[in-house]
Amino acid sequence: METKRTIKITKNENDPPMLILHDPRCAEYGSSMRPEQPARVIRSADHLRGAHPSWGWQLPTMAADSTLALAHTPAHLKRLGQPRDFDEDTPFFADIGDHARRAVGAACDAAAAALAGQKAFSLMRPPGHHATANQAMGFCYLNQIAIAALDAQRRGAARVAVWDFDAHHGNGTEAILHNRPGLLFTSVHQYPGYPGTGTTSFDNCRNWPVAPHTPRARHLEDLAASWRAVCDFQPDLVLVSAGFDAYARDPITQMTLEAEDFATLGRWLHAAGTPAAAILEGGYSDDLPQLIDAFLTAWAGDAT
Repeated sequence: METKRTIKITKNENDPPMLILHDPRCAEYGSSMRPEQPARVIRSADHLRGAHPSWGWQLPTMAADSTLALAHTPAHLKRLGQPRDFDEDTPFFADIGDHARRAVGAACDAAAAALAGQKAFSLMRPPGHHATANQAMGFCYLNQIAIAALDAQRRGAARVAVWDFDAHHGNGTEAILHNRPGLLFTSVHQYPGYPGTGTTSFDNCRNWPVAPHTPRARHLEDLAASWRAVCDFQPDLVLVSAGFDAYARDPITQMTLEAEDFATLGRWLHAAGTPAAAILEGGYSDDLPQLIDAFLTAWAGDAT
């Protein structure tokens, strides 16, 4: 019988209950006229600092191009510096390449912290799970969770699972990680809905499309099935594309989850005990700080 390869995790008793990777500069671009706006992280950071004084905060590093090259083409990295919009949803902003690189750095730092025994959350923007190897799209410029998964393998995690519960399919993550050894991609997302992908499962990519306005109990059943697939994979590391736009009052989706459902997802992570890091993706409601808090507090084991 084949035994699962494991990496040694040493938990430091002085580690905080939750480590937040955050750089305030990620709020220095964008506009309040767009759903993906600076207030998402400003308000969330303020809320979490006030609600959880025992949690740790760390400035992320900026990812080097050699790390970005794990998932992206040289042409795409060059394109990030060209001052023209990528598409209607993904405009060019001054220094967007550096903002995206810091978001990647935060994801990789969160993954490294998880492999060192910490629970870690990257509270950064822009999000990333729509970005493909050679294309920015859907508010996303670089695919930080795909890069973090590949970087974690370089750090010794042979098996890495990506669990994406954002309301939109992580098409970029799927495309980058497809058929790569030791990697699993799972996604539960609204369909029909942007970007119109994720209707079938194949190879190492598992998808659960959820119709708009599906009752939350049924949506949770699909989330539970996706989580079982992650656990059955027996990963050394779980990376979570933590999007909170499946919330019932999110302005750009038609889904039905409530704050307590995101807490349920956090409890599953906590109960599993597998090294894990989460990366903020979507979530455009004014309630985003409370939704993140519900998820992280449950994952931390209700520690404050």
